[in-house]
Amino acid sequence: MSAPKFTTLTARCVVLSNTDVDTDQIIPARFLKVTDKLGLGEKLFCDWRYLDDGSPNPAFILNQPEAKGTKILVAGNNFGCGSSREHAPWALVGWGFQAVISPMFADIFKGNSLKNGLIPVVIQPAAHAALLAARAKNHDLPVTVDLRASTVAWPGQAPINFPIDPFSRTCLLDGVDELGYLQKFAGQAQAYEARHA
Repeated sequence: MSAPKFTTLTARCVVLSNTDVDTDQIIPARFLKVTDKLGLGEKLFCDWRYLDDGSPNPAFILNQPEAKGTKILVAGNNFGCGSSREHAPWALVGWGFQAVISPMFADIFKGNSLKNGLIPVVIQPAAHAALLAARAKNHDLPVTVDLRASTVAWPGQAPINFPIDPFSRTCLLDGVDELGYLQKFAGQAQAYEARHA
């Protein structure tokens, strides 16, 4: 089956530097009753994005003009901790993010992200601090995530390698999910079955 294909992304980023952002903050539990992804982007960081009367919170970064059209989230340390809900990457992708950069992600969140076309880019704290400093000087800073090379870079910064599961990387580059990857070998499986009938 097909899945979001990812090769290289160059885009502006937005910063949410809070540490230990858990999945309930990313997508509150009251929105987990759905079984599909439709509309979850509107609920992303809902308790921070909206005031009690339902109006947008002007102080929250995603409601500010600089966030419009950004595709990369620069997050604080230990992003995506807490429960294992897959709705968290669904909501991030629904909003428009294609990559999240952080010094550390929760393992389950990282796995769920890769299955949904959201690239979790892990960089060292010093590099993360350098990215935050560069972004503070230039709100239009272009950041490039190159999945083929498994690197991230921005102006003035040489490409930095980031770790990624090889199987997930292959699926994302090919634009297939796990089932789609297996289906590529259907001919070989049928030939094997024919030989061993």
